[in-house]
Formats: sequence, C-alpha cells, structure tokens
Amino acid sequence: MSELRAEAHRLIWQFDRQTLIIEPWGENSLRVRASCQPDIADTDWALLPAAPLPVEMTQGNETLSLRNGNITATLNQRGQLAFYNQHGELLLEEFWRQRTTVGIGATEKSQDKYISALKLDGREFRPIPGGKYQLTVRFEARRDEKIYGMGQYQQEGLDLKGCTLELAQRNSQASVPFMVSSLGYGLLWHNPAIGEATFGKNITRWQAQVTDQMDYWITAGDSPAQIVRQYGRAVGTAPVMPDFATGFWQCKLRYRTQQEVLEVAREYRRRQLPLSVIVIDFFHWPNQGDWCFDPLDWPDPAAMVKELKEMGIETMVSVWPTVDSRSANYARMKSRGLLVNSDRGVSVNLDFLGNTTFFDATHPAAREFVWQEVRRNYYDLGIRTFWLDEAEPEYRAYDFDNYRYHLGPVLEVGNIYPQKFAQGFWEGLQQQGETEIVNLVRCAWAGSQRYGVLAWSGDVHSSFHALRNQFLAGLNMAMAGIPWWTTDIGGFQGGNIHDPAFHELLIRWFQWAVFCPVMRLHGYREPQIQPQEAWRNGIAQCNSGSPNEVWSYGEENYALMKDCLLLRERLRPYIRQLMQEAHQLGDPVMRPLFYHYPQQGESWQTEDQYLLGRDLLVAPVLHAGQRERRLWLPAGDRWITRSGTQYQGGQWLTVETPLHVIPVLVRAEADPALVAALRA
Repeated sequence: MSELRAEAHRLIWQFDRQTLIIEPWGENSLRVRASCQPDIADTDWALLPAAPLPVEMTQGNETLSLRNGNITATLNQRGQLAFYNQHGELLLEEFWRQRTTVGIGATEKSQDKYISALKLDGREFRPIPGGKYQLTVRFEARRDEKIYGMGQYQQEGLDLKGCTLELAQRNSQASVPFMVSSLGYGLLWHNPAIGEATFGKNITRWQAQVTDQMDYWITAGDSPAQIVRQYGRAVGTAPVMPDFATGFWQCKLRYRTQQEVLEVAREYRRRQLPLSVIVIDFFHWPNQGDWCFDPLDWPDPAAMVKELKEMGIETMVSVWPTVDSRSANYARMKSRGLLVNSDRGVSVNLDFLGNTTFFDATHPAAREFVWQEVRRNYYDLGIRTFWLDEAEPEYRAYDFDNYRYHLGPVLEVGNIYPQKFAQGFWEGLQQQGETEIVNLVRCAWAGSQRYGVLAWSGDVHSSFHALRNQFLAGLNMAMAGIPWWTTDIGGFQGGNIHDPAFHELLIRWFQWAVFCPVMRLHGYREPQIQPQEAWRNGIAQCNSGSPNEVWSYGEENYALMKDCLLLRERLRPYIRQLMQEAHQLGDPVMRPLFYHYPQQGESWQTEDQYLLGRDLLVAPVLHAGQRERRLWLPAGDRWITRSGTQYQGGQWLTVETPLHVIPVLVRAEADPALVAALRA
C-alpha cells in the first residue's frame, strides 16, 4: 500500500523504493522530484534556491492537493499527478495505463482512459545493470497544444508540437530543456542527462538515459510573458549587456596576424563605419591547449589591443577547450584529472589539426586552471571578452556513452558542459573586478544566461534554407530563456565571395541581423586561402577564408550593408532598453508575436515574423529571389512603415521587398525617438 501525506509545505508519496516530492519553488511554480534512492538530492543544475512559501493543502477522496498561487498539483493514492491553473483548468497530467484507476479530480467518464492492459506508469525508473536508472516520464498529450522553447534545433517550424528532440549538445544544436505551452504552463526538465523529449499527438514523453532522479519545475501563467518571467526568476536572468556589445561585430575565419587585424580595424575607421568588436578566431596559438598568442604572428598583442581600444573597438579572442597531447599543459592537466576521460579506446576526443582532449569544464579545478592561463596570456594584455568555441563540446564521434566528466558519465551529466564552460570565465572575470561581462559561446543549457552567455547558432550552411532555420532557432532560444543570441551573418560555410547568389543571401541575412540581439558578421568564405607554411614546429597550420569585411563584396553590396550599419547605430538606444528588460524581467529581446498578443489566433499561426521588443515588427525576407511578401499586423495597435504610412492592426498586408528593403514597422504608440530612428 502506498503512503500519501502532506508534510509542512510539501506533498510526499512513497511506494516500494520510490519517493515523490512536490513543493513550491517560486511564484506560481512547483518543483517535482522522484527517486528510488534513499534520499532526494538538492542538486542545483540550473534552479536557484527558493525560499519556503505558504501553500494551501486540500484533502480529497483518495487525493491530496497543493496550491501555490496560480498552480495546483493533485496527487492520488497510486502516485499519479495532475496540474491545474487557478481557474481549475487542467494544464498537464501524467500518462497512466493500468487495469485499475484512482481518480484525481476528473469526471468518472474521463477516467476510463486510465483503465488499460498496457501496464504503463507516468514515471518509469528502469534499472541499469550496475546501479542507476533509465528514466521515462509520460504525460497525456493535448492535440490543441502548441509548444515553444527547448533551445536551438536546426529544423523547420517554430511550434514544436509533433517533434521529437534529442536532449544532447551538438555543433549548431543547443538543448535548453525549458518549454512554454499555449495551454498556460512552462516546464523545465531539470536534468542534464542525454535523452529525448517527444511532443506527440498521443503522448508527451521525457527520457533520460542515465540518472538517479526525476526532477522538473513547472509554472503556470495567464500569458507567455508571465511564464517566461517566472522562469527567469527561478533560474536567473541575463546580466545587463555591456553597451559595446550592442554595436557591430566584425569576424571571419580567420585573421592570421596582428597586422591583418589592425588593417581591418583601421579601414573601418577610415571609412567612418561603426565597429564595436573585432574577433580573433582560432589557431592564433602555437598549439591547442596553450591558450596564448603565437609570438611569430602576434609579436605585440598588448600594443594591438591598446590601439584597438583607442579606436573604441573591443578585442575578443577564441578559446577552445581542446588540449593537444603535445601541449605543455597536457601532462599537468592529465596528471591532475582535469581532462575528459574515454571509457574505451584512446583518450582522443577530437582530431582536428591534432590529437586533442577536452578540458573537463565540470571540474572546478579544471575551470580554474584554464582561467589562470587565459588571465595571464590574454586578460593581462587588456582583453576582456572571450569566444568560447567548441562548447558543446564537439566530439569527433558523438558516442556519448564513451566519455566521462568529473561530475559523472556524459550520458548522465553531459548537457551541463557549456554552462560550466561559461561559468568558469564568468567567475574568473568577476574575480578580476569586471562587471560588464559578455562571452560568445557556441552552446548553452538552462541557466547559461546568468553567466553572460551570448549564444550563437554554430557552423551553419550559407543558404536560404539555413537562414530560415536560424530565424526559428533564435525565437525558440529566446523562449527558452536565452535572450543574448546571434548567428554568423551569411552562414558559416559555403559562401563564395564572387557569387551573386551568395551576395543576395548575405544582404538578406545582414538586414535581418540589424534586428537581432547582437549583429555579428562571420564566415568561412570561399575560395579558401592556404597557409604560407603547412607545418610550424611540427604543428599543422590552419587555412583561412577569403575576406569577409563589408567592402569585400563590391560597391553595390557595400552601400546596402553600410546603410544597415548606420540603422543599427540609430537603434542602439532601443536595444539597450531591451537588454535592461531582459535583465530585470527575463523578457526575450526577440519575441514571437504571441508574446504580446496571446489572445489573437494569428499570432500563434504566423511563424515568419516577430517582435523586437514591444514596438518593432520585423518580417525578414527568407527566400531567394523574393521581391514581395505578406505580413500580419496584430490588432489593437496602429503600425507605421519606414516610409511613414500608417496601418490599423488586425489585417494582412502584401509589401514590396526589393533587395534594399526589409519590412519593419513600428507601433504608433512607441517612443517618437524610435520612430525617427527607423525612418531616418
């Protein structure tokens, strides 16, 4: 016989080895944990500590209910859970199919679905030989539900209903397992294990391949904005973005020398073009794991950084987690257990221009070791911003069962790596007294935002198909609580600088980037440029791409991109305001239409336009050769085009989109300065 009881501010259910606990965790929110171990763990993977809250307990017929503000959890004698909002409407319930049933507040007729010979429980801890469990958590599906968030996946469609998502980090894929439902709830899968989430028509299912414990957080709200803001308070919001980061960033694969970087920066200043950040990409080092400049190509980096600073340009350098076996740091780190281990075979995680192993970002001592190298070799030269590349990390083969971190096997904790990578640099910079921190990171997990993470969408292809995918990925990252986000303008790989078709893609991508949280030009442009020496001191040298500055694509394209740069400069006061909102409230910078217009059905159906903050409606051109497009204006507001024409909301428009035009409208009620900036 199971035991069901209320204890202080918690509900507890126990049967056999399993214990289930439901407790309040922030406003209108609950944390739900279950385990077959003797104790429930308080692991703070992403959730911040929560103060005890007064709750309302209700005893029913074979049920107990706990209410925290707008959310109520109801638990029956056999352990089945259901969640309701403050109106008594069902939000989510566990999927149970057994021969007998115990009601949890629904009508007798609706309980018939629980009676089944399938023998499936809502929570299944399947023992793994040797100790831990494979976990499956099942919920009833709702066909009328729409689902958003979950991070960044390279796929079509903003609504994730009907999708199966791998809960794993890969190059261009960031698993951030927080979802927002159109039914009025949000759920954080608070478990960094490799797994899978399925949002099917017949079932919603979460799976972890190796774990000790079920742990999720659920919140209820009357609007998507309320849900996202409550999530921000539970896991932490982004800091205030440093002002320089809201400007234009110049990058390419790759600037090979100190002189090359300075020539590019000087040319931007000669042309009187705005430039806030210049990025020094990978293989500026003697070897992977040295974390320093190669003195042959970078003879006086301190002088370089000083000159750039005098021009108002911040210097960012790439930091990879790879450590070559020939690096001076390899033996020291290996002996101290600071590197990722392989359970089988040779401990080589990646073989790109060397046999390398990743440093173990889940190990506090490894984070400290790397930071001290970075502090001595970069920070002390005046560099304050870092590009944490390969942050998934990107294994040569994604055999997650073969790798082991300090915190446990990758199958159990692997998704936490990018968060911990960022944490090491955040804490290191804070120790130096820095208060304006931003690091570009090629992956994220829940809670990454509070470590100053600017996520970008990875090594995506230079194509309109990839552009459309990035558009959707950015909005779902925003709904997953990651407000600082960017892409490689033009895509990373495949763009030939002499190809007119690529020029069109580049211009369309550049136009959209004006209205992204961060505007950053990057890419591995064709034709490639081979290094002058293939080997140096026995170390393979990296090639580079063709030029990727705004003047590299001919005068006509340069003129279009220059206009975009000047528009971005005029919009920076508005973007700074949005960054404040992201910090204070947890609001995303890029927002799906339903974020502010949840009562309007079109806002849930329209997936190819969005809101930049509250006041700008952005409808990028996402197809080659497209010279007109339709867009929808939300009702209840008047909208002004860049030419000054006003339209009443609640209607569809067809607008012309010649190559120099991206459709953007401003709310008539917006700050007049924003209206003027857009129209100038």
